[in-house]
Amino acid sequence: MTSTYVNDLRLNELGTGDGSGTWGTTTNTNLELIAEAFGYGTEAITTNADTHTSTIADGATDPVRNMYVKYTGALDSNCTITIAPNTLSRVHFIENATTDSGSSGPYSIIISQGSGANVTVPNGDTKIVYLDGAGSGAAVVDALASLSVVDLKVQDDLTVTDDATIGGRLLVDDATEATSTTDGSLQTDGGLSVVKDAVFGDDVKLLSDSAILSLGLGSDATLTHDGTTGLTIAATPISIDATGELHLNSTTGDIKLQDGGTDQIAFDLDGTAGEVIMKPAVDSDDLVISQYDGTEVVRIEDNASLGLVGNKLNIANSSSDVVIKPLTDAKDIIFQQYDGTAVMTVEDNVSLAINNDITVAGRASGHVTTDNDGSFDLAVGNDFQCTPSGNFTLTFTNPAAGQSGNVLLINSGGHTVSAHASVAINADVLTALTTAGTYHLAYFCSAASGNNTITVAATGALT
Repeated sequence: MTSTYVNDLRLNELGTGDGSGTWGTTTNTNLELIAEAFGYGTEAITTNADTHTSTIADGATDPVRNMYVKYTGALDSNCTITIAPNTLSRVHFIENATTDSGSSGPYSIIISQGSGANVTVPNGDTKIVYLDGAGSGAAVVDALASLSVVDLKVQDDLTVTDDATIGGRLLVDDATEATSTTDGSLQTDGGLSVVKDAVFGDDVKLLSDSAILSLGLGSDATLTHDGTTGLTIAATPISIDATGELHLNSTTGDIKLQDGGTDQIAFDLDGTAGEVIMKPAVDSDDLVISQYDGTEVVRIEDNASLGLVGNKLNIANSSSDVVIKPLTDAKDIIFQQYDGTAVMTVEDNVSLAINNDITVAGRASGHVTTDNDGSFDLAVGNDFQCTPSGNFTLTFTNPAAGQSGNVLLINSGGHTVSAHASVAINADVLTALTTAGTYHLAYFCSAASGNNTITVAATGALT
């Protein structure tokens, strides 16, 4: 009979009566090839080949008969390697040790046997595969595609190119500090998802500019790095609950409150010595202090005036004078005691009412109004000076009950003086006033109107 090589190691199977005189040699060769099948072999791929066939030699040494096969050669693309014949059923360790013939690699090798499945071995990697030897439809299968072990010890790097599911805890005993995204004892090139709490024993660093730390299911509270050295906190609302003191510290001394990203109120804490400055940050804006219900209490206006009591009283600077005035027409300014008793009223008619005694420590001086026609408007003032140019009737208009005052009469022309019906004056005194000279008249109003309601007394001619 003729020898055959149909076994998975392509050994010489002698037929009955074959190998006369060479049987021992054939047997020894077979034993050597069996030993070779447990060894290591290397096969080179033709440079830049897209396909390559490794056919295990019949009854002779062959690198691909080895259990561990290392493929070498320079490639410019991925290369499909077919292991023949397609009836072999066995296990292989396949190493991709190819190089890049250009500059776009390195490249993978694809292990195939028939039209069935194949296995890709990336450059620099080694995979354990088995050939199913199913003929034209033969498949190559990754033997460790679903590896289950009780204890796995890795002495150096472990690279997982697909999912890794760990049913227990993942313990990393390495104590290397993380100073960037490429060092530290635990690294990931993608995102990190954690269902439960994460506890850190030291610093947490977000190294990218404009990094965002988000809180909440909808990421609706955020701390955002502004790309330089700043931080923006965004949430609705933001509550700060300190069980002790709360300190806001700015090394520049400036603290600003914004609305929609625009500065509205600025605090200058290190400006003029002894001063803390608070001011609106928008030109033409007023600074308003209100009650809880929104009622306005104090308004500092953009024109440097101060409005009080709901902006009803205004204190302003006018040519270096301090001006105090109501901001509503027909309103008085009332000064009261603690119990509400009115002490003084500045009335809207430009009068001042004082509800009790007045004590003046220094001089009290009034305004002297010059009126030469002999008719004195008591709404203008109390004291008058009169130098008539002709005869006149002594008259007082707009009197107020209780009003009193003085008139300096300089009648140098000796003009005739008569009295209005409201004036009560001694007839002899009235006649004396006609004589040329200077006289002092004193008057008192007992009523605001009526005959003889204004009494007048006069001195003789003064020298």
